[in-house]
Amino acid sequence: MAKLIETYACIPSTERGRGILISGNPKTNSFLYCNGRSVIIRYLDRPLDVEVYAEHAYQTTVARFSPNGEWIASADVSGTVRIWGTHNGFVLKNEFRVLSGRIDDLQWSDDGMRIVASGDGKGKSFIRAFMWDSGSNVGEFDGHSRRVLSCAFKPTRPFRIVSCGEDFLVNFYEGPPFKFKQSHRDHSNFVNCVRFSPDGTKFITVSSDKRGLLYDGKTAEKKGELSSEDCHKGSIYAVSWSPDSKQVLTVSADKTAKIWTISENFNGTVAKTLCPGSDGVEDMLVGCLWQNDYVVTVSLGGTIYVYSASDLDKEPMIMCGHMKNVNSLAVLKSSPEIILSSSYDGLIFRWTRGFGYSGKLERKDKNQIKCLAVVDEEIMSSGFDNKIWRIPLSGDQCAEANIVDIGNQPKDLSFALNDRDLALIAIETGVVLLRGTQVLSTVDLGFTVSACVIAPDGTEAIVGGQDGKLHIYSVNGDSLKNEAVLEKHRGEITVIRYSPDVSMFASADANREAVVWDRVTREVKLKNMLYHTARINSLAWSPDNTMVATGSLDTCVIVYEVSKPASSRTTIKGANLGGVYAVAFVDDNTVVSSGEDACIRFWQITPR
Repeated sequence: MAKLIETYACIPSTERGRGILISGNPKTNSFLYCNGRSVIIRYLDRPLDVEVYAEHAYQTTVARFSPNGEWIASADVSGTVRIWGTHNGFVLKNEFRVLSGRIDDLQWSDDGMRIVASGDGKGKSFIRAFMWDSGSNVGEFDGHSRRVLSCAFKPTRPFRIVSCGEDFLVNFYEGPPFKFKQSHRDHSNFVNCVRFSPDGTKFITVSSDKRGLLYDGKTAEKKGELSSEDCHKGSIYAVSWSPDSKQVLTVSADKTAKIWTISENFNGTVAKTLCPGSDGVEDMLVGCLWQNDYVVTVSLGGTIYVYSASDLDKEPMIMCGHMKNVNSLAVLKSSPEIILSSSYDGLIFRWTRGFGYSGKLERKDKNQIKCLAVVDEEIMSSGFDNKIWRIPLSGDQCAEANIVDIGNQPKDLSFALNDRDLALIAIETGVVLLRGTQVLSTVDLGFTVSACVIAPDGTEAIVGGQDGKLHIYSVNGDSLKNEAVLEKHRGEITVIRYSPDVSMFASADANREAVVWDRVTREVKLKNMLYHTARINSLAWSPDNTMVATGSLDTCVIVYEVSKPASSRTTIKGANLGGVYAVAFVDDNTVVSSGEDACIRFWQITPR
């Protein structure tokens, strides 16, 4: 039995030079955003509660709750909209192919009967409005010549639809059935977002020309604009109205969010400027949401800042996480409630069990991370160059890194746990022995190496080859002596790990099989571990040496008990959408997994 006990969610996918449109449900304080092929549901008042919808076949772009909060419509880059229930297992109501290209925005009508979607039409229609249950068209939308970035439905009758996009136009449609009424060309650059006020009396458009314009909600005539005094210095990417229709929140590439008070005569003046984050490129703000008493902004780096609208001077709550594939996890031995994770875009995060995100390990150089090994006071990492980074940990930050160039690209790293200075690095042709920052020797082994591990006392090394053989060597100073070759695997070895008491070791291969070996007799101790359907990426031992967990590209984590046959395993199906890249044990019966979907999940294992 395996039970999900905690999820640390990924953050919204962002793209330089584009805004993202997040949305929420005021009744439950939940909000939605997209990452990869998933739609993430989170709660502003309960940051650790996360639900993930992962049924899209393509990358998702936008998702919105229906007005009654019972349904969610989500769209993807293929032009498909899926409508699914928020309760009992996300039951699918409908799936419609709406546009022939990417959908950038969608909106429900206030009665929940119609949906309008806009985006890239690839030469065909850029906007479509349809009935939510049958998918039949409710109108003709002409007037745009390029991608339509945003659309909005007037929340009060008579219904209107307004749209804006890359052709600098703001178009207004009357209906239903909707037809083109008029067009405005008041902006001089891409118009990024359009929103009706909750009372339906006005709508606002914001643009990359750094301006925000206000129009009458019924007749669409231009009435006013956001003041040029203390205005944004960069493109404005998104806008959101306050629930009382008296203020708007805008976010911009100038790294600030501004709250504007909108007067009766349709002009806006700055009431407050918020500057979350520091001054890096990733602190540009690209998304925003004003819901109940929460003011939410999202930065280009994906960090979500949650302010209280009634007390804007209070420090915001920060929701942070990975945006890309999380390919390594490490549990600190001295404090097992602390987990480090790294993603290939070079970010290393600290998580505290039961609390969630607890900081980012800042490194001077933001190079990509391919392999990561951690002991209590040191991180060792390698990227896609020939360097090994040995980074001492001081408290919860990184000290100055020691960089060793080993002349070849590293494929695997392993610490000798009792002799921390000593490390074994696998390269294409053999292995490198490292003591501190000094290369002791580079040994050519005569076969293509794919994985390696060094015993805690540093006297034995096991090297796995592309041919599926395990070569055992004794380590003496800076030389390796061949002791044995074990043949059982039928694919390239991907990972080898010693058990904590070093009485056994386990190995796994790209042909979906894992094997547990006795270290002394070198006999197979647990065989037939053949229950994955794809490459095994990762393997971990429980601290009490009784269980082995494997994580695979087939999205599953399988936990085997060493004392029982492999058939009495525990399988966690769909642990990480797109594949599991790292597994680790936090304690004797809790496994943590991470992978392609950038989420980190904790599983309680109850042996059969």
